[in-house]
Amino acid sequence: MSFFTKATIRAYAAPEHRLSCRHRMWRDVVAELERRGHRRHEAGVFLLGVEYCERREVRDVIFYDDLDPQAYATGVCVLHGDAFAKLWAICRTKKLTVVADAHTHPDEAFQSSSDKANPMVARSGHIAIIIPDFARRPIRAGHLGIYEYCGQHEWMDRSPLKAPGYFYTGLWS
Repeated sequence: MSFFTKATIRAYAAPEHRLSCRHRMWRDVVAELERRGHRRHEAGVFLLGVEYCERREVRDVIFYDDLDPQAYATGVCVLHGDAFAKLWAICRTKKLTVVADAHTHPDEAFQSSSDKANPMVARSGHIAIIIPDFARRPIRAGHLGIYEYCGQHEWMDRSPLKAPGYFYTGLWS
């Protein structure tokens, strides 16, 4: 008798992935970012989950404006200190950690100088995802900007063209 677990199939389907999110959850997150940004300003979300064997799995989310109602007041994502206290409290309660963050940009999914200088979580290994066109559909996975923080304001580009399969949202997530 042979059988495969979801993790085994995922490892075969996307052997290089470092971050995974269920397809339906990712689709819902992107749609919600578009709604919250009203197709005219940035919107963002923390992806909460678990880490194991240098891989991260998204299990829940918390949007920036749920932590700080003024997060989008300037048109770009800005969180104030008390938002992070709320975030860490939510993580403790749910026994999850921030595995990544995602936010929208008006055009292409590149890292701005502000994004590079101000990581949402300034910890090596943190993953930042940038979604183009204020998350307006259709969004092709290859058009996402995915960056891994290395510390000292240095980032590694993990976008699909440079690191295929790094972020997995397929059937076996």
